[in-house]
Amino acid sequence: MSSKNEAVFTKDEANKKLKVKRAFDASLASVWKAWTDSEILDQWWAPKPYRAVTKTMDFREGGFWLYQMLGPEGDGSWCKENFKTIEPQLRITNAVSFCDEAGNENVDFPTMYWKKEFAATGEITVVDIEITFDKAEDMNTIIQMGFKEGFTAGLDNLDQYFESNK
Repeated sequence: MSSKNEAVFTKDEANKKLKVKRAFDASLASVWKAWTDSEILDQWWAPKPYRAVTKTMDFREGGFWLYQMLGPEGDGSWCKENFKTIEPQLRITNAVSFCDEAGNENVDFPTMYWKKEFAATGEITVVDIEITFDKAEDMNTIIQMGFKEGFTAGLDNLDQYFESNK
């Protein structure tokens, strides 16, 4: 049984950045696949009782992932990740925004600019995430919406996924 890995959040107000670092007891190849394969993402991305439901996944530079965070009562919200750069098993940069079912951005919510970096030592893989915002207020809005709690729950779901797929 693996030890409990905790997500470490660091808020950098001056630079409008939120950093998250998380280790997983899994190989780099497995962690990379879990972050880039929509069938696996749908199993862990959303905090329970919500679930992620992919409408479109086009994992390539210039492509996007369009998905819904679907609640138990049929409620939910749509999000779109536009992939900017992809360096296999090293780094992904993308812009994330709330949107409608067609992928049209909802300008009432801030856009988040993600940089995800992957590094492994043996069977431990660390994902370093840096999320940049246009304004500090945007970062605070996302935090107030429960980002830390929701994202932590999703990352814990990924641990469960790895544990059940050993």
